[in-house]
Amino acid sequence: MAKSLNIVGSSTYQRIKRDIIFGALAPGDKLKLEKIRMRYSASMSTLRETLNRLASEGFVDAKDQRGFFVSEVSQSDLVEIANLRVLLECHALRLSIQLGDTEWEGNLVAAHHKLHMIEKKMLEGDDSKVEDWKRYDWGFHLALIQACGSQNLLSLHSVLYDKYLRYQMLIMTYRGEEAVDEHRKMFQAALDRDIETAIETLEVHVRKGLEHTMIAFK
Repeated sequence: MAKSLNIVGSSTYQRIKRDIIFGALAPGDKLKLEKIRMRYSASMSTLRETLNRLASEGFVDAKDQRGFFVSEVSQSDLVEIANLRVLLECHALRLSIQLGDTEWEGNLVAAHHKLHMIEKKMLEGDDSKVEDWKRYDWGFHLALIQACGSQNLLSLHSVLYDKYLRYQMLIMTYRGEEAVDEHRKMFQAALDRDIETAIETLEVHVRKGLEHTMIAFK
């Protein structure tokens, strides 16, 4: 099962990546090794290994002779991430609907229920559970594609989703009922094995989210 930093973990890698995604470590911040080592109670060797791993995923920049920095953000990068997410997630969704069994359906029902419950709270104006909301959003999107049959595809999607989430958290805006309806439509189409409707709705969902974020990003 692909893991995402939206499901908070305790390792140094998970904690630093989470802080980058949720903005505790801001774009362009210099990651001074001694300060970071103390903040995360990690050995210097673990810290270097972690930062190099995050650099390979695009969350950290490793600059020669200058050290490590939180990766910058840009509109062009956001657009590229969204386009890649559409490409990978729509392909994975097609495979998952084709291959998914009753266990997949059951997991999808549970994931959508959790997301829908917290979306109702968001619509009522309760924004105190933002991390829970994004965790359940991740859980739903993962449940949709979980049966795709490709661990490589799931892993690539996980990294892209986290990059996309980072932009959403920097802006912290919510599309409201429109996004809720898109989730509901994707959910029902997947259960109905209506591949084309599910894929079309997913692409609309990502692209409308991109447009919403881009407006706030300007």
